[in-house]
Amino acid sequence: MKALGVGAAAGVVASGAKADDKKVYKWKMVTTWPKNFPGLGTGANYLAELIGKMTNGQVQVKVYGANELVGALEIFDAVSRGTAEMGHGASYYWKGKSPAAQFFAAVPFGLNAQEMNSWLYHGGGMDLWKEVYAPFGLVPTAAGNTGVQMGGWFNKEINSVEDLKGLKMRIPGLGGEVIKRAGGTPVLLPGGEIFPSLQSGAIDATEWVGPYNDMAFGLHKAAKFYYYPGWHEPGTTLECFINQKALEELPKELQELVLNASRIANQDMLAELTAKNNAALQELVEKNNVQLRRFPKDVMAELKRLSDEVVADEAKLDPVTKKVYDSFVAFREQAIKWHAVSEQAYLNARSPDTIG
Repeated sequence: MKALGVGAAAGVVASGAKADDKKVYKWKMVTTWPKNFPGLGTGANYLAELIGKMTNGQVQVKVYGANELVGALEIFDAVSRGTAEMGHGASYYWKGKSPAAQFFAAVPFGLNAQEMNSWLYHGGGMDLWKEVYAPFGLVPTAAGNTGVQMGGWFNKEINSVEDLKGLKMRIPGLGGEVIKRAGGTPVLLPGGEIFPSLQSGAIDATEWVGPYNDMAFGLHKAAKFYYYPGWHEPGTTLECFINQKALEELPKELQELVLNASRIANQDMLAELTAKNNAALQELVEKNNVQLRRFPKDVMAELKRLSDEVVADEAKLDPVTKKVYDSFVAFREQAIKWHAVSEQAYLNARSPDTIG
């Protein structure tokens, strides 16, 4: 297999300083996550440290948690205008900038982590992502993945589609639009505001990530029903976007190292969360008496129907979004056919008693 370079990871940046330039570049990374938050915040820290090591100290990145330098949902603009050189978050937060951005984070009933990476790196997804962010002077990279998330925390049981009506739920992106069509009210909140909002009753439910991250936020102390599966985020890609001018100021070999550091971080986060979620879920259920619930089949069927409608409607908003949608859906159809006889068939064979 050929070595992975910038072209495979995020596209070659045309210009750069001379190769023998030993200048030290001091960058700032702003994030949507609370400082040092397990999994996501520490994933940003890991990327910053990795960049420093891979560039032999030539690119030094200081990480700022949410609200330390700019607000959690202000990082896109901050990096675009050059206040910081890098931003670490999730692209569905920027639907107001471009509806197409949502497809590069998570699509309800869309691609899982393995499939997302395949689409991005070998299915044309990364080129489309670059096209979407180019007008803002940003270069996107995939910098983490949560895997299949949990369906969320609820203060009441969900026994039917009717139980979604009137529900105030913190849920971003396309999943939020689905909840809205189901009769609920989606609420967009940064991570640091979720617990107090759920505890106070300002929201009735919330999704976040999975057991490891959710337990770190203490969400089990504010709601007792924990639902699965995460239909809305089956393989959420986290991002690191870079100010294009700042990137172009680096020597070309440093550009390549920075971009490929994101690719390493992308793989590492998925591995970490996969390793830690099981123990965290066990602790939530056995030590904290969390009520683990599976969404009823009729609820899942309706969410799937509404999701297909929402995603198709988003594609009609502008030509760029339609272009991304067409690529995404075509790749998903291919992945479904292959995984039906590979991953899915194997998992069903390995755990036949859990299928239901």
